[in-house]
Amino acid sequence: MYKDGKIVVGRSSTDFVYMIPKMVNRHGLIAGATGTGKTITLKVLAESLSDMGVPVFLADIKGDVSGTCLAGTSSDKMTDRLNKMGIKDFNYHAYPVQFWDVFGKKGHPIRTTVSDMGPVLLSRLLELSDVQEGVLNIVFRIADDKKLLLLDLKDLRSMLSYVGENGQEFTTQYGNVTKQSVGSILRSLMALEDAGGDAFFGEPKLDIHDWMGRDPDGHGIVNILHCVELYQKPILYATFMLWLLNELFEVMPEVGDLDKPKIAFFFDEAHLLFTDAPKALVDKVVQVVKLIRSKGVGVYFITQNPADLPDPVLAQLGNRVQHALHGYTPAEQKAIRAASESFRPNKEFKTEDVIGELGIGEALTSFLDEQGTPSIVQRTKILPPMSNMGPADEATRTKFIKESNVYGKYEQAIDRESAFEILTAQTQKEQADKEAQEQAEADAKAAAAQAKADAAAAREQARTEAAQARAQAAASRAAARQPKSFQDKIIDKTINSLENQAIHALTRSIFGLLKK
Repeated sequence: MYKDGKIVVGRSSTDFVYMIPKMVNRHGLIAGATGTGKTITLKVLAESLSDMGVPVFLADIKGDVSGTCLAGTSSDKMTDRLNKMGIKDFNYHAYPVQFWDVFGKKGHPIRTTVSDMGPVLLSRLLELSDVQEGVLNIVFRIADDKKLLLLDLKDLRSMLSYVGENGQEFTTQYGNVTKQSVGSILRSLMALEDAGGDAFFGEPKLDIHDWMGRDPDGHGIVNILHCVELYQKPILYATFMLWLLNELFEVMPEVGDLDKPKIAFFFDEAHLLFTDAPKALVDKVVQVVKLIRSKGVGVYFITQNPADLPDPVLAQLGNRVQHALHGYTPAEQKAIRAASESFRPNKEFKTEDVIGELGIGEALTSFLDEQGTPSIVQRTKILPPMSNMGPADEATRTKFIKESNVYGKYEQAIDRESAFEILTAQTQKEQADKEAQEQAEADAKAAAAQAKADAAAAREQARTEAAQARAQAAASRAAARQPKSFQDKIIDKTINSLENQAIHALTRSIFGLLKK
């Protein structure tokens, strides 16, 4: 509840417990066992921030936070609780909500490009080894150098295949790329696609500024990410949330210390981010959490046990709400002691004992004062939320989605030319050129074979004709050498006699004419 310039979180045995708006960007922690009231605390903080005009982003793991878009309703139990806390002017009301969903089913789709996700987070998402992460870095570098956009997973798959097939070409400039490593990354990519991760990559990519709106009454927009399905894929959920946090860090300008934050980011089930996380990733989170406060962003981690978070991260969380922890085992008792030691002691009670005694809706709280010093720990009854504590029905959710200012901006995916299209066209051209070359070579071979066959046929024809000529000549010579037959001789003799008679007659005629 936002009142008198402060965020009223609850009431201790003596007074109201509140947060100072300008200390919200010093980050915070909401911890406690399952069912102790962490979600209620989250809603109370988110509503108060919205009332003071600060946009909020939070994850809805169970689907019950969606009721923030509806006004809460009074009950005898709630009225009695408020009366005991000394609150008379509690105003139940709804809040301006924008619903988001990575899969686009329960809210506006949220997408980013493969390039914007980057090789470090993508390696985490794909659960790659150090060697495979190195190969992925090379693939990203080659894509940048060749001006190939990596927008969605098919772009990355095409780029991986291209680098794997041409690894020798890149070895001297970028380093060794083995087909085995590329094959392993492709298998991990296939598993991510099977898990629905391909819905997260593409365009239009999320514009963080679409979170930053306010309604006409000045309330900050409460951006609720539907995570019921996404949470079933823990690594995808954790990596996605970290990308969102990093996107805020990259996009938001430096603003220094403000009277109130630009936006508050609530990271539920935060332990998933650090489970088996490599040191480089943890260092990245620590860096972002340290530096993002100067950009007017408050980050709040919600988890069961403070020990779920690395010490360098815990050291950055100045505002703390600790719900009950159970100490059934030595390890749990040790965790309780560690949690109690993170608070400034209160002489009225022993913190370690109280952590195990807290009821539902109760918490140990410590917030930064005006000078940035943690306050003494207080046993606090947390206020109820002003909005509905249950989930919104589908009709209401759909109404809010369609009435949102961003409706229609993200609903339809855009698939512009990128690495997949360029490499596919290049492969098709190379294949066409190869086929054309093979066809030309085949045609040349066929033409050469035909020419050879024609030459052989010509030679054969020449040999045949030569043989026929030789045979005819031989026949002529043989005929010339053969003795004439008796009939031929009689014919020759008759012809000769006739010729002689003709010549004799012609001679007499000539001489007769001369005598005349």
